[in-house]
Amino acid sequence: MSADTTYEVIAVRYGTRTSTKAEIYLNYSTYGEPDEPLGMDYYCWVARNATRTVVIDTGFGPEGGARRRRTTLVPPVAALARLGIDAATVRQVIVTHAHYDHIGNLAAFPAAEVIIARREFEFWTGPYARRQQFAWSTESAELAHLNDVHRQGRLTAVEGTYAVAPGIELLTVGGHTPGQVIVLVAVEGGGQAVLASDAVHYYEEIERDRPFAFVADLEAMYRGFDLLKEITAEPGRVLVPGHDPEVMGRFAPLDGVPLDGAPAGFAVRVG
Repeated sequence: MSADTTYEVIAVRYGTRTSTKAEIYLNYSTYGEPDEPLGMDYYCWVARNATRTVVIDTGFGPEGGARRRRTTLVPPVAALARLGIDAATVRQVIVTHAHYDHIGNLAAFPAAEVIIARREFEFWTGPYARRQQFAWSTESAELAHLNDVHRQGRLTAVEGTYAVAPGIELLTVGGHTPGQVIVLVAVEGGGQAVLASDAVHYYEEIERDRPFAFVADLEAMYRGFDLLKEITAEPGRVLVPGHDPEVMGRFAPLDGVPLDGAPAGFAVRVG
């Protein structure tokens, strides 16, 4: 592949919290195991080369994070700035799904085309998004902004499989949310970074077949697990789950990134 169709892929860890397995996994008691603490990290991702920079999800905003008592390690927009990325000039943002911790800073990207699954956009701007079991995971102001992006003509609603750019492909899988997508990004050497986002929150989730507690369609979530196993069975395809602290240990930290108060190793290169 040429240099303009492969990418440096970066996972940016901007927040964290401590939870428990009983809170994280759906019907955890059915596994017959004692509960135990489980850390949860919060990420956004970047795919960039000499031709383009694509931001994948924009993290939680101050209000959404504070309301749920999440710990901000470094604000996502500031973290991107430390990587040399000015949110105001980014041309493409992929929204894997519309939960508060994935679209919280979307307003900081006023020049970007925003790419989201059509099913996802239609659901979260429709009547059932206001029901409590769905609404808890969103911020009304952020969903309203997503609608504003649509009215401005900057929203691209996609279905099935979609090529964002040469070397970047979306697959709509649903499950966690009605239109959850995963992102496949070509990297040097012929491989791919498989950014699962919340189709798989943890490696354990897919390795032990344990769905996450918040699920819109359980059958679709299981199908997503199967698809991701099939995809990552191919040599060179590397799974990156959406919230696992292990991501920071499995991949190499970026060198030469000015921290300015950010936690050491707040970003890693994946793939």
